[in-house]
Amino acid sequence: MNRQDFQHLALIRLEEVRVLLNNKQFSGAYYLSGYVVECALKACIAKNTREFDFPDKETVIDSYTHNLVKLVRVAKLDEEIQSRITNLNFSSQWLVIKKWSEISRYKIYSKQEADDIYLAISDPNNGVLQWLQQHW
Repeated sequence: MNRQDFQHLALIRLEEVRVLLNNKQFSGAYYLSGYVVECALKACIAKNTREFDFPDKETVIDSYTHNLVKLVRVAKLDEEIQSRITNLNFSSQWLVIKKWSEISRYKIYSKQEADDIYLAISDPNNGVLQWLQQHW
């Protein structure tokens, strides 16, 4: 997969989340929401990859995770996210997002939880996806 594949997948997954929410499939919407952010972060990581450079082993291994906080670090966005967190609106969105894990597939989520994570991702002013799109 390449950077454009991850960008495209992030946007497809976001649309799928919207469809799930519209059909009251809140747990599925919550679960899939995390993959929107994961794909966007992996697009950021791919942007940092040079075509003929041999990648650092730790970076490669750390890239194959679902841990969003770790992916922020691998994407070299950890310092920037720390400065963005001073914005309380963005900070509250990030707090919602970073609770997500792939284990979410085994849990039941309410409409409110699914709406909250969707907004945290898609908010045009302080959403996590809007921020990541500036770096992918």
